[in-house]
Amino acid sequence: MTTQPPRAAVDLRREHLHKYVAWITDACREPGTRSALRAGLGRDLDRVRPMHRIVASWLPRHRPVPETEERAFYLIASMIADRPRHTFTAEDEPAEAAEEAAPTPPAADGPGSAPAREDEDTWSERWGRSLGHCLAQAVVEGPGREREMRISNAEARLHLLTRQSAAGLHRHLPATVRYLQQTGIDIDWVRLMEDLIAWPARSGRISRRWLQDYYRETTRSRNDKATRKTRETSCTPARTAHRNRLSPSCFTARPPLHATTTESDQP
Repeated sequence: MTTQPPRAAVDLRREHLHKYVAWITDACREPGTRSALRAGLGRDLDRVRPMHRIVASWLPRHRPVPETEERAFYLIASMIADRPRHTFTAEDEPAEAAEEAAPTPPAADGPGSAPAREDEDTWSERWGRSLGHCLAQAVVEGPGREREMRISNAEARLHLLTRQSAAGLHRHLPATVRYLQQTGIDIDWVRLMEDLIAWPARSGRISRRWLQDYYRETTRSRNDKATRKTRETSCTPARTAHRNRLSPSCFTARPPLHATTTESDQP
């Protein structure tokens, strides 16, 4: 008889956060719940009494919970509720379906060990999209939308956030997240929540990752645009020559020789 090895604590926590985000998203379809959660934006934990009945049961119970971690649970719930009202529609999956659809948490590499190096697509698939990635997405996909984020605005917001203490991050983050949601960008709530929880101990590492993700994605987009432009430019002379060879002027009928008159033929 074989037994399954115990699941790593990081796996269990990620699964719990996925369930929490799915449940809050589903609960926000009820206007009263959404209003209670949204009212907690920018408030201290001692001044968000309507939120406790919604959030408190999801806090970890079997260990002491630092206040920064508590604030992450409350802030994420408030920012989810702050989505544009029309996005909370019947198309949202119920909490049970969302839990089943949640990605399987990655296997841990062991306590204290660094994860193996992965390419960007694999990293994003397993660990989610950082806030820096979401800001880059807003810049890259913004043109042509009703609302867009300029690159200077995105960079200013990102650099402001990465310089903050935990308290400052909680104070400034909602405005940036609200703007991202208004531009139609989906926030990776689980990844953002993990970053908020870890911020007091790993703010430097998280900030570096946000900045790297932002500049990596915007640079990739610029390079892709430059490559497409180069290809279009190199193809233009060939297309022009081809059009000239097939120009209608090449096929203009000339009058037959017997219809041409000269002075000697005139009476």
